[in-house]
Amino acid sequence: MRAAQPSAVISNPWVLLLLFCGLVGPFALDFHLHYPDEIYYRDAAVKMLQNGDYLTTYLGSGELRFKKPILTYWAVLAGFKLFGVHAFGSRFFFLLAGAATVGLTYLLGKTVFGDRKIAGTAALISASNPILIFASTRSIPDVLLVLTLTGSAVGFAGLLRDGEQAKKKFLWLLYLGLALAFEVKGLPALALGGLGILYLRFNPWQRVSSKKLLYLPALLVALIISLFWFVAMWQLYGPAFLDSFLEDQVGMRVTSRVLLLLQNGTVAALLLVGMFLPWVALTISNAKDTLLTAWEENPRFFAFVLLWALAILGMGALTSKFYERYLLPVVPVLALWLAWILVRGGGLERAKGLKVAAVLLLSLVALLVGVNSWVLVTRLSGGVSFVYIGLGLLFLGYCVREFLRSSVLPPKVLTLSILFIFFQLTGITRLISLPHQGSQAAEVVEKIGVDRPIGFAGNFHEGSKIRMSLGATYDLVNLSRKGWKEEAKNYTYLILEDRLLSDWDTVGYTVTEVSKHLDGKSLPDLLWTRTIADRERLWEKQGRRYYLLQKK
Repeated sequence: MRAAQPSAVISNPWVLLLLFCGLVGPFALDFHLHYPDEIYYRDAAVKMLQNGDYLTTYLGSGELRFKKPILTYWAVLAGFKLFGVHAFGSRFFFLLAGAATVGLTYLLGKTVFGDRKIAGTAALISASNPILIFASTRSIPDVLLVLTLTGSAVGFAGLLRDGEQAKKKFLWLLYLGLALAFEVKGLPALALGGLGILYLRFNPWQRVSSKKLLYLPALLVALIISLFWFVAMWQLYGPAFLDSFLEDQVGMRVTSRVLLLLQNGTVAALLLVGMFLPWVALTISNAKDTLLTAWEENPRFFAFVLLWALAILGMGALTSKFYERYLLPVVPVLALWLAWILVRGGGLERAKGLKVAAVLLLSLVALLVGVNSWVLVTRLSGGVSFVYIGLGLLFLGYCVREFLRSSVLPPKVLTLSILFIFFQLTGITRLISLPHQGSQAAEVVEKIGVDRPIGFAGNFHEGSKIRMSLGATYDLVNLSRKGWKEEAKNYTYLILEDRLLSDWDTVGYTVTEVSKHLDGKSLPDLLWTRTIADRERLWEKQGRRYYLLQKK
């Protein structure tokens, strides 16, 4: 039987990257969903703009924070510098990192197998991974970590394939990728890199000599990149810096309790399978024979994938609190392994399996298009809803055509369906992200002409949005949760959450409402409202408000 042409998977990986950015971008580049840890990196980047110190990282309270290396802060800072201090700027490079990870997955496939069909399938699987998609919408380290580690994995792959004859570019990719990963997340990158290098040196199929691995130019450059920030912080702040870093990297996160370790390990293993649905379901038929065939074809890469996956599972199990994003570094490598199994086992030619998976995903797309239509009909949103509805209907029409014209669906339908689910969600979640609390507050602050630092008491995540919208011009300082009243006496201007306003003596202050918004829990109730009066009552009952207080 003639092999399927590469166009049966993806004809141009650049098109997939553009679609990834286009469909995930609207979800990422405003606060449709806000991840708590983002405040650390945004707040520090704003402080960097204010004080011109691009090495030291601060909390919104002005306290030093050394728990993560510098690269994530710089990614936020670069976005602020290029595009301005707002949500788009804070997340722009993280969205690009997600798309670039998909591209590197394709390159990894080409490096290992030299087969565009396997590489293209791996890119599709990676682009549809929900953990990668969510990570691309958040300004936190995880998507930068998977990007840098995937670059390093390309280096590992070239050395596994060619051994002593491997080109020097693979050594550069390996070491520079690990160095950048270390500047993103710290010790996890060191652990994964160390395991990978040991595997290169001692695997029984294609060992790489110590002489080959000790390529000094790449090693020295990588060492400088990975350690320069740590050396600078040691020079400026001494052992206190390192104590704080190690407490976060090891002390707070590693657990020794057996029951919790087993619990985390089980959850991690289930999530590792679940996040590759529906692709993993297409491999079930003849799985045993296909796995044996794959092992015989390339045992070096097969064993490397197992080592990489087990290392991630082990690190996830050892944490005191497990998050699904801890599995992200293994996504591209496992996506390639799964693509390999799918292609060799004929999973992409199983018409029934592909159609069942597509129908389930497209049903979700159609449901969300319906919800966006409801949003338009009930006048919850304006003309923007036409964009979501129109593009959704065009995509559904394209899929119907594919169902009718071919007995076997192209696998890109599955990836595009998952991306369109996130795109359609944007049209719904924007109802609670607009009007933006930060932009509302910034408008009032600018109108009043605030000329001194502002004390903030309330939800620090909302405070971070306001701080970002105020930009480097204004200094918004978080007050401690317990001692905020005493600290607030030192400020001419305060921004207080509504629940705290009643605890503060407002005599002698001018009080102005600066923002109001609904949180995610209010979205179902908002969708059920039909009249403006119903919405006003919902805002009154569930809306959260912030007030600016100015001493008279």
